[in-house]
Amino acid sequence: MRLDRRVLVTLIGLVGSAVLCERDLASQEASPPGNKAERTNRLATESSPYLLLHAHNPVDWYPWGPEAFEKARKENKLVFLSVGYSSCYWCHVMERNVFSNEAIAKTLNEHFVCIKVDREERPDIDDIYMTALQVYFQMIGSPSNGGWPLSMFLTPDAKPVAGGTYFPPEDSEGSQGFPTVLEKLLDVWKNQHEQMLANADIISNETQRLMRPKIALKTIEINDKLTSTAFAAIASSFDPEFGGIDFNARNPEGPKFPTPTKLNFIQQVLRRTPNPEVAQLLDLTLIQMACGGIRDHVGGGFHRYSVDRRWSVPHFEKMLYDQAQLTDVFVEGFRTSHNPVYKQVAEEILEFVTREMTSPEGAFYSAIDAETDGIEGEYFVWEASEIDDILGDSAERFKEAYRIKDLSDFEHGNVLRLSPRRLPKSATATQDEGKGLANSEFDEFTADRKKLLAVRNLRKKPLRDEKVLTCWNGLMIGAFARAASPLQHPEYVRVAEKAATFLLENLRDPQGRLLHVWTGNQAKLNAYLDDYAFLIDGLLALYDATEDSKWLKSAKRLQDEQLRLFLDETNGGFFFTSHHHEELLARTKNSYDGVLPAGNSVSARNLIRLSKLTGIEAYREEARATIELLASSMEQSPRGLANLALAATELLEAEGETKGADTREVTAEVTPAAAQQPAASKEPLVVLADQKEERPKKDELVTGRAYLSTDKLPPGGTSQFLVLLDVKEGWHINANPPSQEHLIPTKVTFKSKAGAKLSDPKYPKGHGFKFEGEEAEVDVYEGEVAIRGVVTVPEKAAGQMDEMEISITYQACNDTGCRPPKTIKLTGKLAVANRGETVKNINARLFKEAPKGEERRK
Repeated sequence: MRLDRRVLVTLIGLVGSAVLCERDLASQEASPPGNKAERTNRLATESSPYLLLHAHNPVDWYPWGPEAFEKARKENKLVFLSVGYSSCYWCHVMERNVFSNEAIAKTLNEHFVCIKVDREERPDIDDIYMTALQVYFQMIGSPSNGGWPLSMFLTPDAKPVAGGTYFPPEDSEGSQGFPTVLEKLLDVWKNQHEQMLANADIISNETQRLMRPKIALKTIEINDKLTSTAFAAIASSFDPEFGGIDFNARNPEGPKFPTPTKLNFIQQVLRRTPNPEVAQLLDLTLIQMACGGIRDHVGGGFHRYSVDRRWSVPHFEKMLYDQAQLTDVFVEGFRTSHNPVYKQVAEEILEFVTREMTSPEGAFYSAIDAETDGIEGEYFVWEASEIDDILGDSAERFKEAYRIKDLSDFEHGNVLRLSPRRLPKSATATQDEGKGLANSEFDEFTADRKKLLAVRNLRKKPLRDEKVLTCWNGLMIGAFARAASPLQHPEYVRVAEKAATFLLENLRDPQGRLLHVWTGNQAKLNAYLDDYAFLIDGLLALYDATEDSKWLKSAKRLQDEQLRLFLDETNGGFFFTSHHHEELLARTKNSYDGVLPAGNSVSARNLIRLSKLTGIEAYREEARATIELLASSMEQSPRGLANLALAATELLEAEGETKGADTREVTAEVTPAAAQQPAASKEPLVVLADQKEERPKKDELVTGRAYLSTDKLPPGGTSQFLVLLDVKEGWHINANPPSQEHLIPTKVTFKSKAGAKLSDPKYPKGHGFKFEGEEAEVDVYEGEVAIRGVVTVPEKAAGQMDEMEISITYQACNDTGCRPPKTIKLTGKLAVANRGETVKNINARLFKEAPKGEERRK
């Protein structure tokens, strides 16, 4: 079955120009909220704060469930699925500008069945249809990215046909408004119905394939090299000037996220194997975050992320999971360095959570919104004149320290940012010196900040999402418990115990199984893997803090329940949804870390810990099976599975086999030439360039990396060059030269800042492939593809640092059809040797003479 191109042509014009990527949204203006009508729709009976925000829309919303799909099937209507969350700024914009529009609502109500989903309540639905959106974008050749609000159109049997993110209420230059989108979709649904259903089948099948749990086809040895490789990959992505991980030199001013899972991984490896240069970059990161606008200097806690490289202006929502994980990071930072800055930051996070994100019952709320009355950040920012009025004589010193201007950098006011020179002059302090901070420069403005907080508390507060999510509460319970001893605050343990008791007593179904969410005085929804994994981790932290066996017993009971409900007994690892969960388009196993650590890696670490505490060997055996299942993914994408690498280290420690991760070759220079350590290799390969991604996209069909035969570029000389491509199983790319004139060949191009040139590229010979129903064979590449050449370096480049970009153009096909042509870029840096300097040969295993007859010149 092939994608119907006639339908695609219509949808490219429909959605490709109407969708706004997350990076484009900042340029759009939001209208202020209007008055809500008294009428209500079905969402009025829901408990989710996000769904309740739409309860007065004129749109006839349904919650996710069989009623909506039954209506769609009965009336043969498309389903419009809208997914968002309460602290999503652009979700609010679409609610005000689109879903409150009477004319748009009339069209939706007459011709569609509309479903609204809170992604934090239903991460399973969000994951499936966000993946489907990426598949759809890939198939129509759109450069757009996913984001929220997620807007998907489905068939009555829940198969995706088209989608996007934010749609404006009217047509404008460069984008079509939502009414035009709806009109075109209705036309295709009516006049090209069968073709649209066929396309939905193809998009669904590809979504299912991408989300299908991987089976370990080869055994990867669990050893220290897995951790060493992950450490090298992550450490090489630090921003050397402003700190932070996943820095992209090609887009240096892009948004910057805290990435606490990776920071914690670096901390844990450094505890075992010190590396002063990486430790310095880690400290730079924590200090810059502590000083930056991403931190709320008045109320405590951290905002979601920074929109700039310098941590200056944040995206203002505050998420519980960030507070929990960053508490762990700063507590660990204080434990190892005794830096008083880290102690105060951690204390202020926990004070903020206790004050503003804790329910009367002791559980923790989910999030605080970014906007007030439609203005992002209004609650958190300041005018210079306000500071003068509130602080009086001390205002000038405060404004200088916190970079407050009469004309602010941010459009709605000044974001407080502490000048690093206001930090203690010594980078470290003793444990005693760090307790009170009464005399530190960092603390000299405490009284002023309290005055500002008192004034800010009088402002209209942003929406607080009062959902209690089991998984995020588990993270926060663990953070409070782990902070109590290092920060010398025993009351933190009582906070954690109260929250844990509430969850264990109230978030249960009639069969005693864990539930996912509590809100509006009711618990509901089957728990997900993350709920079990994160809560077990929190309970184990409570046991460590109290030595009270009831917490260990509770953790063990939940772990046994998780094994019964989520374990894949055939292939190992844990499904994201339980065995009694409703059947959806796909069922996944999450292995990659995102804003949260992956549920499978947290589970593996829990099992290792429980095995040690209880003496039950079966727990450790399940941990090993989980790590072995995902080890090939860890080997291919080490930056994306940091927490699993940590689990591998802990497994080896439990088995007494670890020698410690090798961090010696990792330096402070940010370069993609970090040492990669293949499991079967005695000598590490040095990568010249890679795609520098945290993880390959779910639908990435070809990945690549480049190597040279020398450790430096020889001025006036040459170095052998190799690009290795990995083509995803079940797919192929065209050979070079192509066997038919109309085919697009795989081609490598090379750019060099220092003027180096790639010459004499040699492409491997393809093998024959025949599409079903076609007579002629085409030459293709499958699996691993090696493209070789010679890099010639100009003599005048001696002593320079070269920046190289290798582009690979290809077209991927399988037995059902072809994707649009695509170009991936590999980037890297390498020094050009000085004149007379010795250049060493490296990567000897890759640069043996190729067998004759297997290569030919382009």
